Amino acid sequence: VQLVESGGGLVQAGGSLRLSCAASGRTYVMGWFRQAPGKEREFVALISRSGSSTLYADSVKGRFTISRDNAENTVYLQMTSLKPDDAAVYYCAAGPSFDGSPRAFASWGQGTQVTVSS
Repeated sequence: VQLVESGGGLVQAGGSLRLSCAASGRTYVMGWFRQAPGKEREFVALISRSGSSTLYADSVKGRFTISRDNAENTVYLQMTSLKPDDAAVYYCAAGPSFDGSPRAFASWGQGTQVTVSS
C-alpha cells in the first residue's frame, strides 16, 4: 500500500492543522505517528478499518481527532490547540491490527513536517 501525507506546515501555538493521508489499495487499520529530532517515533492516534474505533496517545487526547473517509481512501488527523511539543515529522501508517506499536505497521508514508511556534 502506498501512503502520501499532506497538510503539514508552520502554525502558532494554540492554532490548528489538519493532516491528510491518501492510501492506495485495501482498507487497513491506520495510524498516525510522530518523530521529533533526537526522539523515538511515537504513537499519536489509531483508527479501525470501519472508523468506529479510535485510540489516542494521552498527550493528544482531547486535542487531536483521527477520522477516515473510506470512499476516498483517506485518513485525517485534525490537530487543535497545538503546542510547541507537538512539533515533529508526522507519519501515517497502515497495518492489519488495531495496535499502536510502530512494529505493527508495515507501510509508512514519507512524513509531513509540523512546526509550532511559541
